[in-house]
Amino acid sequence: MAAEWSVVLLTCQRGGCVSAFQRELEARRLRGGLGPRPPPLLLAVEDPWARLGSGGATLNALLVAAEHLSARAGCTVVTSDVLREARILILHMGRDFSFDDCGRAFTCLPVEEPGALAEALVCNLDSLLGTMTHRLCVGSPPGVWVCSTDMLLTVPSATGIDWDGFQGVRVIAVPGSQMYARNHGVYLTDEQLSLFFDIVLCMARGMTEEDFVKGGADASARSARSVLWTALRAFPLSMACIPDASYDYMTTSASDHIRSLTLLPGSASHLRFCKTAHSHVDQPCLLEDGSSVTNCLLEGVVRLAAGSVIQHCHLQGPLEIGPGCLLSGLAVGSSPALQGCPLRDIVLQGHHVRLRDLPCRVFTLTGRLDDWQSPAEEATYLNMPWAEFFHRTGIREGDLWDAETPRRSRCLLSARLFPVLHACEALGLDDVLWLLAPAAVAGKRLACWRTAWRMSWQELLPCLDKAAELGARRALFFLQGQRKVRTVLLGRRDSSLLPLARSAVHEGYHEAVLGTLDEVASTAGDAGIAARALACIAEVLGCMARGEGGLRSGPAANREWASAFGHLESGDIAGGVRELAAERQKWMSRPALLVRAARHYEGAEQILIRQAVMSSCQFVTVGQVELPPLGHWVQVACPARLDLSGGWSDTPPITYEHGGAVVDVAVLVDGCRPIGARVRRISEPELRLVSLGGTSRSEAVAELVCRELEHLQDYCQPHAPGALLKAAFICTQVVQFPSQKPLQTQLMESFGGGFEVHTWSKLPHGSGLGTSSILAGAVMASLYRAAGKAASTESLIHAVLHLEQRLTTGGGWQDQVGGLVPGIKIGRSKAQLPLRVEVEKILVPDSFTQTLNDHLLLVYTGKTRLARNLLQDVVRNWYARLPCTVQNADALVSNAEECAQALRQGNLPLIGKCLDRYWQQKKCMAPGCEPLAVRRMMDALRPYVYGQCLAGAGGGGFLYVLTKVPLQKEALHQILAKTEGLGNFSIHSIAVDTSGFSVEVVGCDLKDGAHPGEDMAV
Repeated sequence: MAAEWSVVLLTCQRGGCVSAFQRELEARRLRGGLGPRPPPLLLAVEDPWARLGSGGATLNALLVAAEHLSARAGCTVVTSDVLREARILILHMGRDFSFDDCGRAFTCLPVEEPGALAEALVCNLDSLLGTMTHRLCVGSPPGVWVCSTDMLLTVPSATGIDWDGFQGVRVIAVPGSQMYARNHGVYLTDEQLSLFFDIVLCMARGMTEEDFVKGGADASARSARSVLWTALRAFPLSMACIPDASYDYMTTSASDHIRSLTLLPGSASHLRFCKTAHSHVDQPCLLEDGSSVTNCLLEGVVRLAAGSVIQHCHLQGPLEIGPGCLLSGLAVGSSPALQGCPLRDIVLQGHHVRLRDLPCRVFTLTGRLDDWQSPAEEATYLNMPWAEFFHRTGIREGDLWDAETPRRSRCLLSARLFPVLHACEALGLDDVLWLLAPAAVAGKRLACWRTAWRMSWQELLPCLDKAAELGARRALFFLQGQRKVRTVLLGRRDSSLLPLARSAVHEGYHEAVLGTLDEVASTAGDAGIAARALACIAEVLGCMARGEGGLRSGPAANREWASAFGHLESGDIAGGVRELAAERQKWMSRPALLVRAARHYEGAEQILIRQAVMSSCQFVTVGQVELPPLGHWVQVACPARLDLSGGWSDTPPITYEHGGAVVDVAVLVDGCRPIGARVRRISEPELRLVSLGGTSRSEAVAELVCRELEHLQDYCQPHAPGALLKAAFICTQVVQFPSQKPLQTQLMESFGGGFEVHTWSKLPHGSGLGTSSILAGAVMASLYRAAGKAASTESLIHAVLHLEQRLTTGGGWQDQVGGLVPGIKIGRSKAQLPLRVEVEKILVPDSFTQTLNDHLLLVYTGKTRLARNLLQDVVRNWYARLPCTVQNADALVSNAEECAQALRQGNLPLIGKCLDRYWQQKKCMAPGCEPLAVRRMMDALRPYVYGQCLAGAGGGGFLYVLTKVPLQKEALHQILAKTEGLGNFSIHSIAVDTSGFSVEVVGCDLKDGAHPGEDMAV
């Protein structure tokens, strides 16, 4: 649940670079950082004049909100009516901050959010937005919320605030210590209009109008207070205290700031601090516990002691940073100056400064213990008394302060310590680091320092270029992001790059990320890594389309991409990637072209997956047997398969990148093997491809004759007539394709004629029982035998993998394992190439097979489904390494092993739990695979079954159920007949096929021979 804002406003000081802050707000809308329904209005509002105060800034922001809401409502003048039902959040930037040029709101926290839609730096502003939207303001009525951004706020998920019937004004309080109140105060008042002492105070109990108005500092303040009293006095003021919340004011103490970035937040926080956030560190082991690195690139040997913080830096070692340090905003060019420099208890910052129209880089150096505003006589600089600093460096008071500056005003804040420009040389980090050097070294730099144009921190503040600083942080974020891309892909890590891709598109860094992905794909020298890199490019292109341009899944056959595909097919990955990148540039102008480019990158990725899967061909061994006589049929009948757990883990590339395990059962449906094929040699040098009806004795429903090699060229188009059979001839090498030798010549020379193939299946299209893969196995088995060859079951399993890749349907191995290996078994593949499937028979207790037969039933849902689109989505999510997909792949494999153990024990209830868990895992892997009618059916059956699951990929087809009571076919039929909205369902008996598929030579006349279902293997 989240608060739904009408408008979010961020107020900033006059001259505070409001356009840069507006851009930051819009970026958060794009990356989903403002909740599921972002506010229609996001406004950065500049104070109309300096020193306006929090109360004045609040009223000005309300006026701006009312103006924009009035315009959206179609009004021609500003009206307060638009505020009645509005939910308005006002965030105040407040004063400048010593340790972040962009203020406390944009101070980065050492946080990564793995579940975020877009990867981005997490600022205090983001933390506060999350707290206000998802915790503090949930359930509150329409109104105005006002929040400062000068504190780290921690609020528990359940605040305990009761909003029922609430009217008036409520202040939110959190517990604090007396010391905290004494050190930081509760309220401060001056001539500014204060949010608390001017606006809130007039509603407080015990306050009289006379006392309130007299409290104004001058006549204008007293006049304003009089107006406020009249307008607000009638509103009741109440307080809500949240006991488990905490409020940590971001002070000007460097020690406090470093501590806040290196200590873990309380358990109530929705943030989790980490040592390294959004950073690339070559040697992370050199970062001590209790240190913090955010948005950095640390190359080489960089040692960081506990209690030190580095933010927004690109540094090259060797470097050693001692405890108590804060380094920020240092570019790679600063590294040589830092090497060998003792750093301990110092704050070293690089700043983007604009002196009128001149952009500059300026460095400041202070001590962790220094106080900005204490008089020099009582304070320190670089953690030493000023007198000692003057003695060691030779700097005089007159170098830092004008003679007329009062003694009490001579402090670090006003000291002109920091060089801004040299007359004849570039400014560098040495211009401040010499202040740390021993006296002998310092003397050499003093004259140069004195001749430089120098400014105090107080003078630098108005010159800070916040837009340039935010831009530099963005550039560094994506530079380290590019390193992350290389590390994740080359290291085969299960980290998702999709959030980074989204951010790159939102922030305009997509070309840089695309270039890095091109480089990885072309230089990795590994087809698996290259395929994932191409998939990531497709994701970037898809993000660039911003949800427009059509569906991501679709054809990838535009001839303009053919040359690049050809390079990949021939094994020239580098050349293919280069041509893909060149062609890509022509498809970047509008969403429709971007989506089509993304499809072609996924097509290119599939080529590389195919090559990886075809490594399994080395496990296909074919022997020679006697050639059957001309005209004699070789007939194969196969059972269907039930996948009891683990499906999807067998799917390339998951199966060879993660490893897979699937529990399968070979089953007879209504007492017969429903899938079959037969092949015979014929005298004519041609290929006759015949698809029969439901059985081997049915009439032909489709016939095709191939007499030329050209007739086979569409074998890789799954919907082309006879594509599977054409692919089978090619994959079994009965026909050489492509070849200079004509088809008829090949057939006559090798076999003295051609072949006739018949196929059939009693199962409906999209049954989920593995029909297409098992049919491919049946065709290949009969074709091998008819051609005088023999292949083992293991060889057939891998041969079908090869065929489906050539066919471009891209399936896994579970179907052929289920239909070609008898009984109950578990197939496994390791996370490696070459891809090899190993099958283990599951030994069940005596008579348990019959028990399964009595308790298993098939329910045809009446819904058909096509696995291809589901498959594309699953592969896309796997390559994106979505956390839910990676975790689900782990769960699929572990559930398969648990199911196998339950079968060994003969434990029906535990098997049922595995089935139910498996169905949830399928839905996680392929959302949308549960039609409404299927959900109704499963709900109706749930009380009567131990477990149930849609077979195969889901989306339709057959549902299989494990009933609590045996022999429940009629009972379940009656239950479903009374359930509304199911359509044409049917219930079928199934039985474990313990014999496996049969290969039979049945002679010329089928009427005299055996038919599928009789175990007469020859």
